[in-house]
Amino acid sequence: MATLPSLYISHGSPMTALQPGLVRERLASLAAELPRPQAIVIATAHWLSARPQVGGAAQPETVHDFFGFPPPLYEIRYPAPGAPELAGRVLQRLQQEGLDPALDPQHGLDHGVWVPLRLLYPGADIPVVPISIQPERDPAHHLAIGHALAPLRDEGVLVIGSGSITHNLGDLRMGYGAEREAPYVRPFIAWIEQRLAAGDVEALLDYRRQAPFAQRAHPTDEHLLPLFVALGAAGAQPRAQRIDAGIDHGILAMDIYRFEGSPASGG
Repeated sequence: MATLPSLYISHGSPMTALQPGLVRERLASLAAELPRPQAIVIATAHWLSARPQVGGAAQPETVHDFFGFPPPLYEIRYPAPGAPELAGRVLQRLQQEGLDPALDPQHGLDHGVWVPLRLLYPGADIPVVPISIQPERDPAHHLAIGHALAPLRDEGVLVIGSGSITHNLGDLRMGYGAEREAPYVRPFIAWIEQRLAAGDVEALLDYRRQAPFAQRAHPTDEHLLPLFVALGAAGAQPRAQRIDAGIDHGILAMDIYRFEGSPASGG
């Protein structure tokens, strides 16, 4: 069985489901290139918890965790099955790394999960296990989560982090849009791409101090932390490929990253 890469996907606003733009093309191309996964484990910026949580529902519900959007958005369902047995193994791997996880047998699929997966695998026929991120913990903690998940890639499991390379929704009030990009977006994009290309994990872990406009690009960390899960899941000496999917509303960089690394190890 081929070892899968890991992915980081900028999922954008919920409206990406109705107006996907370049993201649809990029994710469709990516799905066509990849071996078909046996299952998906996805860390989502929209499930926040104090300790790692693993979704173990056999038939997870589609969660519409937003308000004030057009009615058609609330009609969308992504009826992918869950994978309770895989969820149990994810829990075990996180326990072995001392990460103090817990199982949530009822958790559904929030829009950080179903918006990108609906574009990547529209058939909704691949089992999905969501996992939470910990906004009070640092990037190194999330890199460790990814390391714990890395061996699953040898089993045909696609590990995804779902967030956004830039995420400052407060700037929507600043008049940015298709004709006016926020000035911090491209410098931050470039810094992340350069550090990933150089394999400079230490700088990335310290992005708050080292990246240009870090506070403006991410007033809070939760949408960048899934990047570290995907990076950790790539295994040793990860190689990053940036896939440009545009900039939404002048503030949301929609970058996708594909990570390849040395074959995972561990049973």
